[in-house]
Amino acid sequence: MEDSRRTFGVWTAAALVVGSMIGSGIFVLPSVVAPLGWTGVAAWVCAIGGAMLLATVLTGLTAHLPGETGIVAIIGKALGPLPSVLCGWSFWVGVWTTNAIIAITAINYLGFFWPPLTATPLNNAGFAVGLLWLLALLNLLGTRAAGRFQVVTTLLKLLPLFAVAAIVLGLLAKGGQAFAANPHTPFSLSALTPAVTMVFLAMIGFETASIAAERVRDPGRNILRATIAGLALTGLLYLIVSTGVSFALPEAAVAESKAPIALFVETFWGPGPAMLLASFAVIATVGCLNGWVLMSGEGPLGMARAGLLPRWMARTNRHDVAAPMLVISTILASILILSSVSQSAGVLLDFMLRLTTAAAMWIYLGGCVAAWKLGLMRPLALAGIAFVLWALWGAGTEALLLSTALILVAIPLYFIALRGPRDAA
Repeated sequence: MEDSRRTFGVWTAAALVVGSMIGSGIFVLPSVVAPLGWTGVAAWVCAIGGAMLLATVLTGLTAHLPGETGIVAIIGKALGPLPSVLCGWSFWVGVWTTNAIIAITAINYLGFFWPPLTATPLNNAGFAVGLLWLLALLNLLGTRAAGRFQVVTTLLKLLPLFAVAAIVLGLLAKGGQAFAANPHTPFSLSALTPAVTMVFLAMIGFETASIAAERVRDPGRNILRATIAGLALTGLLYLIVSTGVSFALPEAAVAESKAPIALFVETFWGPGPAMLLASFAVIATVGCLNGWVLMSGEGPLGMARAGLLPRWMARTNRHDVAAPMLVISTILASILILSSVSQSAGVLLDFMLRLTTAAAMWIYLGGCVAAWKLGLMRPLALAGIAFVLWALWGAGTEALLLSTALILVAIPLYFIALRGPRDAA
């Protein structure tokens, strides 16, 4: 008899993957990869291929261990509690650094309507921090509207990307002269590694079908199919959008734009459609930020309740929100935003993208090491380990050291928790 809880078929699970992957990254990454020219195209191809490799390993793990609750639990089973805590903590670090990027992206697109928002780096950072705290306050109050808002924004965030894809395909149908009108930076092998690290941020989220395994029918087969299908569809859309924007406009213009999708639509469809799609981008990024702000409080909650982190991290307010960690996450994201107001927006964004990817990659590394330790898909696991180490190398020394230091904070917290009472708060 089929389990009534397993309501997700392969396409529903694939839609979950697509919805989780498409966040704020694609709305800002064209500005970052535009100066790279053909290297940017190669970076997208490598990032998509690497994500598919990691997805195969992670979905294989969940298929072989269907009784475990997720990747962090599987890592704990294979490698022990401390590695699982480090991987879970790295996910939390990746969440609040992502929040900083999303807040800046939302303000950049709002600046398309009111330029003073982004007139100076201080303005940009200040309004981004204000938006971040506004959504933190809403989540602390336990608003019920947040969940319904997420459904709407998931649909709206696709519209600007489909519009760009339509324009790109239309330009190709006309012979592609717009792409030949602007010079493109040739491929550079030395620039490929950091480029892959930056664009991989847009790939994060492909593991959601594995996380929701208990809801998927025939998970041993459908999770892998859904993940690869969702990755392929999203990756193709990313490649079309990012390459189309970067190649149909002058590289310098895209690189200097804080709202590259809006600039592209304005160039080919006029200011009216650009304003409309910019508004969709604002709603989508704010909605994405709202969900990730909530996740920033929830991340360490389970580990604290299991006695692997200090008990105070498991405290919730009267609205059942993990208030202490949510506030700490918002403070840290605010510091990250404000720490480099003297730098240009492009330099700050470049560093934040590399830092966030460097933090997020550790959970994939843990999954691949766990697969190798358990004797599952060892050739793929080794290839996945190599890809993760390559991406971590591409983060650069500063971002890699900072992300590692932030993750290693979990070690003393783990031993403090072991010495304290084991009952949850």
